[in-house]
Amino acid sequence: MALEEGARSCLLRFRHRLEQDIKPSYLMDHMISDGALTVDEEERVRTKPTRKDEAVALLELLLMKDNRAYISFYNALVKEAYDDLANLLHEGLPHMRTGDSKGYTANSESHTPYVQSMLSEGGVPQRPVVFVSRPELMNGVRQKLYLLQKEPGWVTVYGMAGSGKSVLAAEAVRHHELIEECFPGGVHWLSVGQVDRADLLVKIQSLCFRLEQSLDPQSLHRPPNSLDEAKERLRFLMLRRHPRSLLILDDIWDSMVLKAFDIHCRILLTTRNRSLTDSVGGAKREVEVESGLDEKKGLEILALYTQMKNLPEEARSIVRECKGSPLVMSLIGALLKEKPGRWRYYLCQLQQKQFKRIRKSSSYDYDALDQAMAASIEDLPDDHRELYKDLTVLEKDVKIPAKVLSVLWDMVPEEVEDILEEFVNKSLLYVDSNNKPYLYYLHDLQLDFLVEQNRTHLEILHSKVVHQYQQHYRDGPPTSGDEECLYWIRFLTYHMAKANLFQELYSLMFSLDWVSLKARVMSPANLINDYVEYGPILDKENSEVRSQFQEFLSLTGHQLEQRPFPDVVQLALSQPHTSEVYRQALLQAQGHARTGKLYFDWLNKNSVESLSRLVIHPHQGSIYSACFSHDGAKIASCGASKTLKVFRSTSGEKLTEIQAHDDEVLCCAFSPDDRLLATCSSDRKVKVWSVERGARLLRVFEEEHEEQVNHCQFTNTTRLLLLATCSNDKFLNVKLWNLNKPSSQNTVFGHFEPVNHCCFSPNDAYVSTASNDGTVKLFQVSSANEWKTLNVREELGGSEEDVMVKCTTWTADGKRIICAARNAVLVFDVETSDMLLEIRPNRLSTVQYCHACPTSNLLAIAFSNYAVELWDLEANKKMADCSGHLSWVQRVQFSPDGSQLLSCSDDQTVRLWETKKVHTSSAVCLKRDSDVLFNNDDIIVSAADNCNRLQVRDGRAGSVLFQSEEMSSRIRCTSMCRMPSAVALGREDGTVQVLEVPSGKLLASLLGHSKTVLHCRFSPDGQTLITSSEDTTIRVWRWQSGECTVLEDHKEQVRRFSLLSNSHSDSRLLSWSFDGTVKLWDTGSGEKLRDIEAHRGAILSCHVSPDGGLFATTSADKTAKLWHCESWQCVHTLAGHQDCVRSCRFSWDNRRLATGDDNGEIRLWHVKDGSLLKICSREGKDAMDSLHGGWVTDMHFSPDNSLLVSTGGYIKWWDVETGEALQTFHPKGTALKRIHVSSDFSTFVTVDNIGILYILERVV
Repeated sequence: MALEEGARSCLLRFRHRLEQDIKPSYLMDHMISDGALTVDEEERVRTKPTRKDEAVALLELLLMKDNRAYISFYNALVKEAYDDLANLLHEGLPHMRTGDSKGYTANSESHTPYVQSMLSEGGVPQRPVVFVSRPELMNGVRQKLYLLQKEPGWVTVYGMAGSGKSVLAAEAVRHHELIEECFPGGVHWLSVGQVDRADLLVKIQSLCFRLEQSLDPQSLHRPPNSLDEAKERLRFLMLRRHPRSLLILDDIWDSMVLKAFDIHCRILLTTRNRSLTDSVGGAKREVEVESGLDEKKGLEILALYTQMKNLPEEARSIVRECKGSPLVMSLIGALLKEKPGRWRYYLCQLQQKQFKRIRKSSSYDYDALDQAMAASIEDLPDDHRELYKDLTVLEKDVKIPAKVLSVLWDMVPEEVEDILEEFVNKSLLYVDSNNKPYLYYLHDLQLDFLVEQNRTHLEILHSKVVHQYQQHYRDGPPTSGDEECLYWIRFLTYHMAKANLFQELYSLMFSLDWVSLKARVMSPANLINDYVEYGPILDKENSEVRSQFQEFLSLTGHQLEQRPFPDVVQLALSQPHTSEVYRQALLQAQGHARTGKLYFDWLNKNSVESLSRLVIHPHQGSIYSACFSHDGAKIASCGASKTLKVFRSTSGEKLTEIQAHDDEVLCCAFSPDDRLLATCSSDRKVKVWSVERGARLLRVFEEEHEEQVNHCQFTNTTRLLLLATCSNDKFLNVKLWNLNKPSSQNTVFGHFEPVNHCCFSPNDAYVSTASNDGTVKLFQVSSANEWKTLNVREELGGSEEDVMVKCTTWTADGKRIICAARNAVLVFDVETSDMLLEIRPNRLSTVQYCHACPTSNLLAIAFSNYAVELWDLEANKKMADCSGHLSWVQRVQFSPDGSQLLSCSDDQTVRLWETKKVHTSSAVCLKRDSDVLFNNDDIIVSAADNCNRLQVRDGRAGSVLFQSEEMSSRIRCTSMCRMPSAVALGREDGTVQVLEVPSGKLLASLLGHSKTVLHCRFSPDGQTLITSSEDTTIRVWRWQSGECTVLEDHKEQVRRFSLLSNSHSDSRLLSWSFDGTVKLWDTGSGEKLRDIEAHRGAILSCHVSPDGGLFATTSADKTAKLWHCESWQCVHTLAGHQDCVRSCRFSWDNRRLATGDDNGEIRLWHVKDGSLLKICSREGKDAMDSLHGGWVTDMHFSPDNSLLVSTGGYIKWWDVETGEALQTFHPKGTALKRIHVSSDFSTFVTVDNIGILYILERVV
């Protein structure tokens, strides 16, 4: 649309003056930033021969443009201090009319019902009672907001505290046409302030809830449990559910906060730090709010407060003393409204600066605020002045409901609200009226004043808060989850510490009840931070108990973030028997057990000593690299999420997060002084970041590597700081970079295949490289010449197959170099190139990485089968298995002092391990195919271990009763016999052996199966052993004589079978197979009695009812079926599962059938009519998007049929009548195959996928 006539007239009238004075190049920069001028248009103006000719051309261009360009030109004049020229054009500023193209001035359209409805729903603050328009600033903000119409981006409104940024942001969006054209999806306001990671999560959870409720008030989404999940939820809501909407972030302090909102949407933010948006991506525009209002606006504020048309002469002096601060002038205005005759008095107070404080390195004008605050407080009644003093204990940027002060002041809430309203009216307090109930808060400048005034009384004031809380909640803490509850749960420990009430702090923080409450209401991160922050205080009472609580939270925090919220007492029962956490849990469990509640004690946990000190979940997606800083205080990690994160090694608290690359980040490394971080990526770039400056990007090397960059490492000292990188390039694949040069200092030649890893020697004289060509090469750093080649392929047998060397690591003395390839680790002498040692762990998996400890002979090895091993290089002996990861371990690294080890994995976690806790027993873990005998109080367990030996253990004592020699073929199944005392095992080579227990004497070696033996079982009398195999046959052995009957007719492997009854006289056997058939055999004669094609898909399980009348089958075809044992007719087909039905079990009274599927769902069916009785509790899928942490693999009913236990990723106990989960036990690993249950349903035995044996006993 053409330029408005008034604006055109102004330009023409003052054209000559403008041509004489303006410098177009300065003005055009601002206009291009505003989008009012294109780069081509700027270029046309700049080609003019003189400055005046440029000015003429610019004005000619302006006359052909629209209102937006005029306003941009006007704002540019203001910014470049052409105040006199801007005043000439002010009268021509375009006014808004309906249908006007882009009006930016205040107008009546801000009051339309559409605008009011939009802003109210989005939580935008209402216009303050005393409001002074600032059209130039508002024009600037709206102009930038209009640019968001075409593409997402950031508009930053920045300025000092008290400059009116928040009011300006709210006013800018109070505009009908702006909302209608640019943000029809809504305007959503979020007050942020100074927050840590946990508080930020709470705020984003609240925002997500608000966005979801606005679409569907009945929506019941689980709140996101981590910042990464919250960010993804918010991204989905803003981009999919609320497209073309504006998110306003008020009062942002930290780039960490901003990154949580880097979701490619439209954002307006207010801040004091204009550089915050440097840390995020997207288009960025900014508007500066000058700290002071001019005299005219200041007088207008005073006039509005006092309702006076003619202000006294003191008014101008007051405005000058207030330095134009809207906050201070509002305080004085509120005072004058109450006492209109005190103009001279308040001016004198401001001028005298009675409460002057010394503040170094501060840009704020505190003195004027002091005087205004002092005057306002003095004007309060005496009793209210004392109450206002109590607000000194508040934390900055924390909003509180009146109910908190109702507790503090021991008043009814209505009375408190009246007092708070008085404070608000006097501008001594702010109110957030968008929340119900209202929330109240102090500006941080006001809080600074109060703290300074009451510095000597702080301990007393905090003590008052604690004692009032204890009095009010003497019957128990608040659990409602409302704003008042959140305040007490979050800040009670803070008040106790500030009040030096150490005994109260000990009692609270050494209480499992408090841990449970705060973890549920807030998050485990809040709790861990409490134990770290108040650790020095707590350690004075009992450092061991403090570390026990902190360790409990560090290792179970990822479970405490799950919803539904886990039972903290049950989690705590897995702590060591000597732990105070366990002691409290056991007492509580015993108390609850009297009322029938289920709890289970892990009897043999002392045999599983955890080396893990902290588990952190920093990224969504695989973590490819993690490293310690050289001072050991920080850890950096990166991976598939394309981000780089830095967090504290003590608590896992995040310090920095950067969207580092456009593709997966493959490696990160600290410089030797910890001031820099390097990253490299699949995007072929190498980047260097400043750690100290909020992770500011310093250098990008993007030209030289043409393929993905696999690894980067700095030299070990700063004497000559270099960065080494290696890549998948064919030839130019290793480079050394001097950070002061734009290109690489040296390219190292020698490898003609991708190089996976590079590593400097301890003295930085050499760099080692590991390549897919099967070699390790050592290069001189000074010359980049090749020094030595270590031929790893030849050492591994010289085969024609590819040998990829994954990595190298140097011993601390620099005399040995160690490399990883295939499933081996090789140690070479650097001087002679001789191989000194080959470590071949007993594993089928490949070695992913290895790292030598800088202070000892330990070597850490990471494997693709989820394990980490510690080896002693001198003794050539494995010292420990670090079990816990649930997927491939990609990297391991010792801390500089060798006390800790970190590992990172595709399971999205970083784990920290304490190397001083290593012990040999941890190296033994069991396989999941196990058998158990319950004999009175004895629990005997047989299973293969990770060294392929068969073990028979006393479950209670933890002792090994028998251990076989290491087998040449993998043991796949085992079965125990009471009489005679023997154990059978089946191997992958088809061999079956029977061994005497405990002597280990070989009683029988049974040959016949041609493939893996999958299942074996003794008959009730122990005289017969039945085995099934991948070779499709079942064999019935009279094992003492070697006689064998072969049952063959299945077309696919037979994974399991079942005797039709436990009677000695009944020789019938039921078998099922992946071929979809069920067959009935006479084991005596070998005759096939029945054969049916039961399912279209593989049969996954089968169970015979206790009375022998029915059997059930489940299948990959997503159905279960009930069959009559006599007629072999299908009685019922049970449909409804959405995935493979993996398991089934009849109740002991034959009335119910339980079925479990691969999505973790369990269904209970009525056997008589096949009707569905219950679907066991569905609420809350876990992190694996399953209801049970994975497949439901096994189930058992209690003898009275009231309870059901099931296994999947964890163990769950269910109420059969209601279908509700009664208890959950979380193992260290996952993927449980089977659970063995004692006849009285009191003891449960299973083994997880990382080889840990669990013997659980019900607490009574």
